[in-house]
Amino acid sequence: MAESRSSAEDCSCLNTNCLERPLRRLFERLGSSVAGCPWPFLLVPLLLSAGLGAGFLFLPQRQANDIEGQFTPTSGPAKAERDFVRQHFPTNDSERFSAPRLPTEGAYAALIAVAAGDDSVLGAAARSDVLRMDEAMRARGYERVCARSGGSCASPSPLLPLLRDAAALASLTFPVSNGTFVGAALGGVQTGAGGRVLSARALKLVYYLREDGPEAAESQRWLEGFLQDIPSLLATLNFTSIQVTYFTSLSRQQEFEGNTKSVIPLFSITYFLTITFSVVSCLRLSCIRNNIWLACCGVLSAGLAVLSSFGLMLFCGVPFVVTVANAPFLILGVGVDDMFIMIASWEQSSRKKDKSHLKPLLAETYAEAALSVTITTLTDVLAFFIGTWTAFPSVRSFCLYTGTAFVFCYIYTMTFFGAVIALNHKREQGNRHWLTCMRVNEGKAEKSCLYNACCLGKCSRHSSRLETKEPEGEHPMNIFFRNYYGPFFTNKWMKLLVVLLYGAYLGGSIYGCTQIREGIDLRNLASDDSYVIPYYDADDKYFSAYGPRIMVVVTASVDYWNETVRLGIENCTQNLEGISYVDKNLSESWLRVYTGLANAGLVNISTQTLFINNLATLFRIVPDFEWDIDKTQDRIEASRFFIQTVNVTSAVDEKNLLNQLRETVEQCSIPLMVYHPAFIYYDQYLVIVQNTVQNVVTAAGAMLVVSLLLIPNPLCCLWVTFAIASVIVGVAGFMTFWNVNLDSISMINLVICIGFSVDFSAHISYAFVTSEGSSANERAVGALSLLGYPVLQGAVSTILGVVVLAAAKTYIFRTFFKIMFLVILFGALHGLIFIPVFLTFFGNFGRSPHSTKPINIEIFRNDKDCP
Repeated sequence: MAESRSSAEDCSCLNTNCLERPLRRLFERLGSSVAGCPWPFLLVPLLLSAGLGAGFLFLPQRQANDIEGQFTPTSGPAKAERDFVRQHFPTNDSERFSAPRLPTEGAYAALIAVAAGDDSVLGAAARSDVLRMDEAMRARGYERVCARSGGSCASPSPLLPLLRDAAALASLTFPVSNGTFVGAALGGVQTGAGGRVLSARALKLVYYLREDGPEAAESQRWLEGFLQDIPSLLATLNFTSIQVTYFTSLSRQQEFEGNTKSVIPLFSITYFLTITFSVVSCLRLSCIRNNIWLACCGVLSAGLAVLSSFGLMLFCGVPFVVTVANAPFLILGVGVDDMFIMIASWEQSSRKKDKSHLKPLLAETYAEAALSVTITTLTDVLAFFIGTWTAFPSVRSFCLYTGTAFVFCYIYTMTFFGAVIALNHKREQGNRHWLTCMRVNEGKAEKSCLYNACCLGKCSRHSSRLETKEPEGEHPMNIFFRNYYGPFFTNKWMKLLVVLLYGAYLGGSIYGCTQIREGIDLRNLASDDSYVIPYYDADDKYFSAYGPRIMVVVTASVDYWNETVRLGIENCTQNLEGISYVDKNLSESWLRVYTGLANAGLVNISTQTLFINNLATLFRIVPDFEWDIDKTQDRIEASRFFIQTVNVTSAVDEKNLLNQLRETVEQCSIPLMVYHPAFIYYDQYLVIVQNTVQNVVTAAGAMLVVSLLLIPNPLCCLWVTFAIASVIVGVAGFMTFWNVNLDSISMINLVICIGFSVDFSAHISYAFVTSEGSSANERAVGALSLLGYPVLQGAVSTILGVVVLAAAKTYIFRTFFKIMFLVILFGALHGLIFIPVFLTFFGNFGRSPHSTKPINIEIFRNDKDCP
């Protein structure tokens, strides 16, 4: 007759374990199966990993490190605007090149010459060096591949012809000289009366190459050769009056692609640290009961998960982005956590049952540990797969690779590592040495303790076989948390201090959230020692006063010959010029010039036919205007004019500029569009916050649902929700103080933050509500004594998995470390300090009336105690 179910097992408002019980029984059966026949569970993961690992053969084909494609929104408005510009204003780099009219950045090599000391770059010695540099560039075959206009190469600088004529420089004005805009070519300028240039610190030369047609490939080869030769070329020229930095249209992409290679050496360091930590945590002075092989196989299990998941994703054609290179560090830390859970549960089961019977031992181990691993893996995997709902392909790829790796890590922990535990138990029961698997002498120990431990399997003078049957003692760290740490933090004055500390933490976090900087700085895609960093520094220092020159495009066919329409376009232009980031004196409009000619009586534009036919007169006066009008025989399909931006020096300025420009054109009565190639990257500001909030809120909701289903106490779930919110606010706020922007890279980590927040908070809060202590303080101390050390151990193992990234020379990997460090630090602070103290204020609220005995609480990720 079946035994009736106790009231403690019934579902209730305070005991929602309806799903937990059947899962525990399922894992018990799995544990018995692994114990009964461990070899298939050991070999199948190895063979599966070997097969899926073949997917790495596709790695060269799957690498997708295109910066625009991976780090900008998939459906950003600027991409559609660029397509419109390309359709209506095609370029011809071989005959009519104009840099401001390019729909892209173009193909180019840029040089910035900064005068040595405090001298002026317009001084005689500096001018001479600049001219030598220009001659060296032309000697490399520049004129063979240069972009052309009017039958000759486009000048790298409008000032270049003046450098040979000191008298002409005397009349140079800034920012416009003789009708030519020189604000983007001369930097660090000091002017006198009438804008006359007195001195300048820097001069920029931009050598544009042809990028349309068959010449594009030759231009790329020229740029690649330039990057290879320029260091030796500058050394040969040995300039004394100027310092030269350089950059090309290929530089950003090449430097970004080199980031993955720079982090590869860190993998070996990470695995060494993790294996060392695991071995030390599981080390014993016994050649029989030593768990070194368990530690090493736990790390191997995580490595197999990386191999299998990455291989599977590569087989499936998922792009491999440089951000994915962060994943193995994280997976290794999590895999080690799972290993510790299994070992801790195994050791506890061994203390309670007869060690000679493997099946019940491993069944109980799985019943306790597997549910823990299931809960935390499920929350983490959900967080990652929710993270794929983003506009950034780089985030999508990272979440797919990492979420799949977590699934494999879970599967291999349940199969491969469980089989290793079973085989290791058989070795112990056979009294075999941990390294050689040879039987150890069972005689009396007569020599020193060290000799006995290494060679006989124990330190005492009793039979070594008896050692495998002796019960385990309590770990010293658990005693420390019970006798010292717990009572210290439950003291009423310490509680007050903790509340004040949390108030300071929350206040600082909220303030930091208000100071978040959005968007990825393109310089951060290169390593710290890259040649592009000095170029970016010089460009920001000397050439930031004048920003991008913006195209304003009339996107529809309107009646330009109608004066009302022209007035509408003029009003829109003036509204755009009224934006604080626009200099109205530097605008360039074909319609204004054309209208001026009409007002002067030089042309008649009163009818459609006259307006269209007389455009030829305008083009003779200003030839470049011909490329600003897309016209057919009897109508104008689209046209454009230009406005000059100023003082766009930060990400905040870029965001504000884009928003103000687009809001202004939306309010215009004429169909207008604003575009610049840089807007492709500015578009991230429109979606980064929205995407982050969407993913974080959705993931947090999913975590709450999972917690309610699998953690049998609603109050515990409420504390989990509180901890998630608090840790996210803390990470988001303090990452600002650590100079981390909210971009597609940090967004990945904030999604990760959700899953890890559950781990730390669930342990302590659930231990508290199920504790049998008579007072709130006793229950808090009991929770800390049971789970304080496992939480601390889990935090350390995860940090060790990513700590080597702190030494990386690349922003992407350092950012991953910074945010993971904040996640683990704040998660541990909540689990070990804030939540235990706050729980004491609630007394006995939340205790289950059905509980008549301590509930086994070792069901979460960090419930590990590996002596």
